[in-house]
Amino acid sequence: MSQGSNKAPAFIVRKVAVLGAGVMGAQIAAHLTNAKVETVLFDLPAKEGDKNGIVNGALQRLTKLKPAPLASKSLVSQIKACNYDDDLEELKSCDLIIEAIAERMEWKKDLYDKVEDFVAPHAIFATNTSGLSINELSTVLPKSLLTRFCGVHFFNPPRYMHLAEIIPCKHTDAGVLDNLESFLVKTLGKGVVRAKDTPNFLANRIGVFSMLSVLHHTEEQNLPIDTVDAITGAKIGRAKSATFRTADVVGLDTFGHVVNTMVDQLPASPWKQHYGLPTWFTGLVDKGHLGQKSGAGFFKKEGKNIRRLNLQTGEYEDQDGGIDDETKAILKDRDWAKRIPALRASSSPQAQFLWGHLRDLWHYSAVNVGDIADNVRQLDLANRWGFGSQ
Repeated sequence: MSQGSNKAPAFIVRKVAVLGAGVMGAQIAAHLTNAKVETVLFDLPAKEGDKNGIVNGALQRLTKLKPAPLASKSLVSQIKACNYDDDLEELKSCDLIIEAIAERMEWKKDLYDKVEDFVAPHAIFATNTSGLSINELSTVLPKSLLTRFCGVHFFNPPRYMHLAEIIPCKHTDAGVLDNLESFLVKTLGKGVVRAKDTPNFLANRIGVFSMLSVLHHTEEQNLPIDTVDAITGAKIGRAKSATFRTADVVGLDTFGHVVNTMVDQLPASPWKQHYGLPTWFTGLVDKGHLGQKSGAGFFKKEGKNIRRLNLQTGEYEDQDGGIDDETKAILKDRDWAKRIPALRASSSPQAQFLWGHLRDLWHYSAVNVGDIADNVRQLDLANRWGFGSQ
């Protein structure tokens, strides 16, 4: 008979706190609730009225979003609204805390100072950041929490996007990563890729460059954005939302933050000319045209019509872009060994657009894969699960 065991008790996530009731935080909370995990959602106290007004407003918006983040609208009542003034004691009973506030290093660090004394001794503390350095974020944490801190990057919308990246800091305990991965896979149904703590991690490092390349070649070939989405979507094995529609769903401000991370942290990159955002892009953000969450971005719904942005005039207009016959014929052949030389040889601006984009993306991926991933398979899975590519 065994005289005892040194095996650590199983790590079970019964209750999760999400810090930040913005677009991502609220939807992460919704997905946790879909999985029948007890969930509390935090945000700043409202300045007037109910102190949980910010969170309650976010919960109401969850019932109206499309695609629906909740399996049933009635589940919204199971998410408990909390604020940082009154409810920090709730954190002590949580097994996992996910910080999901805006992509501002100083804001995240300030929040960590506020909550660190309320994190249970066994709990995992994770940040849902698109690309900020996990090691830099960890510098404000006490030693007792460093081994349990890591990044967990959900993709938007979290109920539907399969990928979750886990990113350790240099102090993260290996067992913590294993426990978190087990929860993400078994309870939330995610496909997990472990990324290195490099700018924008793995999926975004490639995916954001891919989108920037599309912006560059769209402008170079002077193509309508709905034509570009028709070419860069299902026709080449990517998500139907393609490029510009994907940017609208992600949020142009969020996309801009991720791009700026690459600009700031990769100054010596030979692809730096691709990292800068066009003036027409920054102009949209300045006007508050942030995509789906603001009602207008690259596309704008007016009544029953969805209109496209004209990049030259800055005005919205009816969609009429399609794929030309030559490019359509090339893409009809599913054999990429035939597609690529045909695209390269074609004189069609649309074909030249796609050839230039793919050439740049594959070159970039081949050069950078060793720095951002343990192997090519990790990069491939991140691209498939995070951006809906086949």
